[in-house]
Amino acid sequence: MNPDAVEALLGEHPATDGATPEADDARVHHGSVDDPDVLDFSANTNPRVPDGAAAVYREAFASARSYPADDYPEYRIAAADFADCDAGDVIPTPGGLAAIRLAVATAVSPGQSVAVPYPSFGEYAREVRLQGGHPAFVPAPDVLDVDPTDHAMVVVCNPNNPTGQSYDADALRAFARRCRAADTALLADEAFLGFTEEPSLAGTDGVVVARSLTKLFGLPGLRAGFAVATGRHRERLDAARRTWSLSAPAAAVGTHSMRQSAFVARTRERVGTERARMAERLAARFEVHPSDAPFLLLDAGTGDAADAALADARSEGIALRDARTFHGLDAHVRVAVRLPEENDRLLAALGV
Repeated sequence: MNPDAVEALLGEHPATDGATPEADDARVHHGSVDDPDVLDFSANTNPRVPDGAAAVYREAFASARSYPADDYPEYRIAAADFADCDAGDVIPTPGGLAAIRLAVATAVSPGQSVAVPYPSFGEYAREVRLQGGHPAFVPAPDVLDVDPTDHAMVVVCNPNNPTGQSYDADALRAFARRCRAADTALLADEAFLGFTEEPSLAGTDGVVVARSLTKLFGLPGLRAGFAVATGRHRERLDAARRTWSLSAPAAAVGTHSMRQSAFVARTRERVGTERARMAERLAARFEVHPSDAPFLLLDAGTGDAADAALADARSEGIALRDARTFHGLDAHVRVAVRLPEENDRLLAALGV
């Protein structure tokens, strides 16, 4: 990590204005609340977890008394089946963000430009700056029109967070070929892809895919994910990843969860049904962005209207995501798609 870049980040001040892009912060603001009495619609994690996950976690205690096998063979195989790629191309990481950091650290040098979508996950720009690189912000819908020759890396979030829209699969693969021809790395963050039927870019030459078990399997505290890459990208990632990058419980629960295809199918069906129902109701108060993800981005029209929506929810013990911390948004909130009875409570709180 470039020391000058770290010092520059440490010298910046956290945002005090909702319109300030989170990319300018030393630490990026995220959703989620710790209060068990608050119904959390600010984080996009599945409110359900796969059956048997808790038992697997408990059983892993005995193996945690020893160092895990650093090649994580069962975890790699499960991840390969889950993402439809070769097990040898899977790089285990403690969460999707760790995969993103590893990808940026092994592909970006000080002074280089990285095309970063906006509005999107604020950690991309932060990771680029930590390597001494320069994030070049591009509107998320226009990322596939970027000239790869202008950048060391291009980042795409599919489906994009916070807008929720997926990219056309054929257009995405065509862009990956352009990046490969330009010798520009393409980082595809697929944290929410498991909620869709869209194909993964995992195993595509020149692409580094970052996957997370946080969102789909409802396990943010487990810290389990993986990267997928081929050729020299894979070699760099595997060489740079930390030894014992996953704990024994994380590897065991992650392996179990990625094999629960029925759980994934039920989750996709529930989220799709509830997302459509919520979007129809919320349209009475907000402009609702189309979404393929387990969340909806709501345009309240003005900052005051966004404040009012947050306050209405808060008065009923519900936390929403103030989306004005995303680069480029100034009147928006984001809501997760949760269980039907919880979604009903949100809709009632917002008066729709």
